[in-house]
Amino acid sequence: MNKTLEIDGIDKTILRALMKDARTPVLEISRSIGISGAAIHQRLRKLESSGLIAGSKFVLNPKVLGYTTMAFVGVFLDKAKNNSDAVKQLKRISEVIECHYTTGNWSVLIKILCKDNEHLMSVLNKQIQPISGVSRTETFISLDQQIDRQIKI
Repeated sequence: MNKTLEIDGIDKTILRALMKDARTPVLEISRSIGISGAAIHQRLRKLESSGLIAGSKFVLNPKVLGYTTMAFVGVFLDKAKNNSDAVKQLKRISEVIECHYTTGNWSVLIKILCKDNEHLMSVLNKQIQPISGVSRTETFISLDQQIDRQIKI
């Protein structure tokens, strides 16, 4: 059973500021809350060691790099034992940006980012469908992402 971490209002304020912009200076956060920068660093270390903060990263806008087609692909495998081998091969395909084991009809659901529909078709036909154990795929092209957020704290 997972133990739930208790966080107070100050922790929530710090986390909200950093979730909005991870580059927000600690000094700026400390001034807005009214506690020292050292206290904020100490709280951040506590939150990191608890596993609540899993890191920070820059978020790239793929459209600026020419990647305009996003698709979700349900991958059907011949046998459940093929899952780990198929996932290893999917990891080698740079256009695959997420992979999830799922319940339901598919063995895995992947998220793919491509330059256009032709690129998507090439990735499906030449890289994903030839993977040993893949019996077929079902593709859904995203027309527009309506919601993009983290969990509310």
